[in-house]
Amino acid sequence: MEHGPVVRRRKLGAELRALRTSAGITSGEAARMVGWHQSKVSRIETGTSGSKPADVRLLLDAYRVSDAQLRELLLTLAGADGDGGRHHWWHAYRGVLPPTYRDFISLESQASAMRTLETTVVPGLLQTPRYARAVTRAAADGLPDERLDALVEVRLARQDVLRGSPPLRLSAVLDEAVLRREVGGPEVMACQLQRLVEAARLPHVRLQVLPFTAGAHIGVTGPFVIFSFSSTSDLDVVVLDHLTSSLHLERKEDLEAYTEAFNALRHHALSPDDSLEFIAATAAGA
Repeated sequence: MEHGPVVRRRKLGAELRALRTSAGITSGEAARMVGWHQSKVSRIETGTSGSKPADVRLLLDAYRVSDAQLRELLLTLAGADGDGGRHHWWHAYRGVLPPTYRDFISLESQASAMRTLETTVVPGLLQTPRYARAVTRAAADGLPDERLDALVEVRLARQDVLRGSPPLRLSAVLDEAVLRREVGGPEVMACQLQRLVEAARLPHVRLQVLPFTAGAHIGVTGPFVIFSFSSTSDLDVVVLDHLTSSLHLERKEDLEAYTEAFNALRHHALSPDDSLEFIAATAAGA
């Protein structure tokens, strides 16, 4: 079984390989030290196979890694103590979800905070069931009802991260087009806008609207998500969605660039209080 998203498996594997090399141990010697076949060590180091936290502890002990912060980082990469009780529920939908979507959900389930720019639709974590169904049907035209139902179930199940203990901290900047685009008809849209009003009042949710009057902005290049993790900033990752795939950015330069972009968008957007009023007015038809 694979453990964790591909992007984090690769990062973990590279770190473990560097530690083994630094310790002057070959992959074959490492395998013998922990009682494995050499191929398992190789699969972990290349990220082609996942590793359980217990496996990582064995390797760290074998490499005599005593740095507590480094051990915590690598164990978090392996998924230790990061699920908040949400243990890979999406595996039940493996036949429905593409690998990139499973990776996204895994990151979302383990993150402590999420910053997102949305330019076309309401963030998935804040969608009502009817809105989610309309968006999913539009994005996957011709999909059988059974498969459509499963995708909507996944979309709604993801929202549990906002009800966890502690809940995911969500900061979202919504282009005004998100509020104006009528998805599923007037009734569905009215309910969705009311849901946004309710969400904006939650202490761990920060919604800001970027009005049309703000003109062109750095977000015109497209939506993005920044995931942050409580144990260390070294795990932060930017996710860019495309039609058939997702791109994960982990380089420090990329993270800094997108963090600066998000801060700029927040600066140009309405304040949370003014955004709440704006959403409420839009819902009222003003």
